Formats: sequence, structure tokens, C-alpha cells
Amino acid sequence: MSGTGYWRPALDLFGRNRGLIWSMVRRDVSQRYRGSFLGPFWTILTPTVQIIIFTLIFSGIFQARFGTEGGTIGFAVHLFCGLLPWLAFSEAVQRSTLVIGENVNLVKRVVFPIEILPVNLALAGLIQQALGTIVLLVAALLLVTSPSVHLFWWPLLIIPQLLLTTGLAWLVASLGVYLRDTSQVAQLVLMSWMYLTPIFYPESIIPGRYRWLVDWNPMAPLIRSYRRILLEGRDPDWSGLLATVIFSLICLMVGYWWFSRTRTDFADIL
Repeated sequence: MSGTGYWRPALDLFGRNRGLIWSMVRRDVSQRYRGSFLGPFWTILTPTVQIIIFTLIFSGIFQARFGTEGGTIGFAVHLFCGLLPWLAFSEAVQRSTLVIGENVNLVKRVVFPIEILPVNLALAGLIQQALGTIVLLVAALLLVTSPSVHLFWWPLLIIPQLLLTTGLAWLVASLGVYLRDTSQVAQLVLMSWMYLTPIFYPESIIPGRYRWLVDWNPMAPLIRSYRRILLEGRDPDWSGLLATVIFSLICLMVGYWWFSRTRTDFADIL
């Protein structure tokens, strides 16, 4: 099969299955908290508790500050802004480790495009992030700063985030079929990755000898750019985003290549 023919299913993914994808995304979002007492409020409550804890630790105890204005409120808002894309990314990747096993009935249907299962999780995470961003903008308007026209760059930042999330989701979804420890390994890697990303602390406090951890971290420019456009009234970090885009495209191609090579064995293994 030619290179173009091999990649055509991925290129046509949304065109051929757009209705099915959005139907599954809506179902995932609506069923996530069905039967829960607090319902969708958990979308805000969970990161709020995390924000309070980390604000007390980093801002209250270690006196970390974001930007020149400083202050506990400013720290909490910047922390919220960094957590939103990370939670959308990490939750989608973590859930993808089990998504094939949880949908055996769909996997065994010859005509069902199972490559959309991880894509569904990536898009559902972005919807949760968008809802949280609305809350963030309201909080920023009331507590920190005025809105800026730079916030209209937000949809552009979604693109590399979606590419990165989908590529890794395809990869771990396939590995989860063959290696039962994939979920635990992914959880450990994501937790380590989170603490190595300047989410809970400003980049300014990182010693020079550890700066490479940020320079080689594809999520760092993304989170930096979200803070710039939403809170600081500045353009995204274009040079950093270029590296993130390149890394995301590589992950997307490798993830889809691996998923396509292994998908024919899913039904037999499960």
C-alpha cells in the first residue's frame, strides 16, 4: 500500500465519521456524571480542590509567585489556567489505556471504526477544558485582569494539544490491549510529567541546570501560551509552540501507525 493510501483513513477520519464521533463525545460528556449527586459540578470542584491545596503549598509556604503582580489570588488563577489543559490532556491519555477493553462489543464489529474511540476521549477532554476556561475568564475578570483580544488565539492552541493527545491516546490504547500494566505505567509517567511541567510553580524559580527539563517539555510552551493569551494579554510563545507542533505531529503519526498495525489482533486478544 502506498504511503498516501496508508494514511488516508487517518486523513479522512473526521470526514467519514464526523457524526458518529460527535455523537459519542456527547454521550461521554452527558454520561460522565449521570447519577452523581453533584453532576457536572465535579468538573469545577475537582480542580478547585487541587488549586486550593497547591496554592497553600507553593504560594503560602514556599512564597512562589506568577508574574510581577504576585499575590495568592494571582497565583491561584495562573494555577487554574495551567491545570485546565493538563487535566484535559492527561485524563484523555489515561482513559485511553483501557478504552479498547471497555468497548469489546464495538471492537468485534468489523465495520466499526475503532480508531475513533481514543479520539472521542481527546475531544471530550477539550469540551471539559472549554467549560473550565469560561469559569477561568470570569474569575480572571473579577479578580486579576481585564480580557484581551489575545484570548482569540485560544482555538489555535487547541490544535497541537489535540494532535498530541490523540497520538498518545492511540499509542496507549493499543498497548493497553497487549500489556495489562499500561494503565499503571501511564499513570506514573503522567504524574511525573505533571510535576516536571511548570504548572504549580513559575518557570522563573527553576535553576539553570534544570532548565532543560522545560526546554524539552512539549507541554511547557503550550501551558505558557495559554497563560499569556488568557491572563497576561500577550501573544503565544510562537517559537516554543513550533517545537510542540513538531513533537505532536510525530506522536500523531507514530500513534496512528502503531494502532493501525495492531488493531487487527484486538478482537482475538480480547
